[in-house]
Amino acid sequence: MEELLKKISEVVAEGEAEEAVALVKEALGKGVGPLTILNEGASKGMDIVSEQYNLGEAYLPELVLAGDAMTAVLDVLFASMDKEELAASRVGTVVIGQAKGDVHDIGKNIVSALLAVNGFEVHDIGTDVPVKKFIETAKEVKADIVLVSTLLTTSLPYLSDTLQYISDSGFRDKWYYGVGGGPVTPEFSKKLGVDGWSRTAFDCVEMCKKLLTDKKPGQGEIIMVDSEA
Repeated sequence: MEELLKKISEVVAEGEAEEAVALVKEALGKGVGPLTILNEGASKGMDIVSEQYNLGEAYLPELVLAGDAMTAVLDVLFASMDKEELAASRVGTVVIGQAKGDVHDIGKNIVSALLAVNGFEVHDIGTDVPVKKFIETAKEVKADIVLVSTLLTTSLPYLSDTLQYISDSGFRDKWYYGVGGGPVTPEFSKKLGVDGWSRTAFDCVEMCKKLLTDKKPGQGEIIMVDSEA
C-alpha cells in the first residue's frame, strides 16, 4: 500500500490528473481511507513540486498542472468522505477571486489548489468578480477568510471597496480579509487595513493559517508573509 501512496504522490507532482484520479480510486477500492490518501499520497505530491519550484527545478506550468491534478484528486476524495472526515480534513473556509476588471487567473488557481491541499475548503469564484459577489458567497458558505487579488493597478480600488462593503454589511469582525497580487504592496495593504497580505501563492497558505490562529478579524497588526524578503 505504501507503494501505491508513493505513486499517487509522484503522479500528482507530475501533473498527471487522469492517472492520479485512477490511482486514488484504486486505493479507495482497496480500503485505504481518504484522509490517508490525502495526507500520505496526494499532499506529498504537492510538497514535491513545491520544493522543486522553490529550488528552480520546476516552473509555473508544472505548478499549474500539479495544482490541476490535486484539484481532481480532491474532488474524488471529498466525495468519498463522511462528515467527520470532511471536518478533520478542513482547516477553514476560504472565498477567493480576482478583483473586478482583472481576468488573470493562473496565480489565483495555484493559490486555490495549494489552500485545498493544506486542508482549506476553497470556493473559487473566478475572475472579474463584482464586490457584492464576494460578500454574497462568503455569507452563503459561512466563510472564515475572504481573499481578493489583482495583477492590475486599475483594479486596486475594488480591494478597498470590498473591505468597505464587508464592514458596511456587518461582517468585519466575522471574516478575515486578505489581499495579494503584483501591484498590491505591503504599504498599500497596511493603509487599507486588511488582516493579511502575502507575496507568493505559498506565502498565502501560511498567511491563512496564521490568520486563523494568531488574530481576530479586523483587530491587531496585519499579518504579512513574504518569503522573498
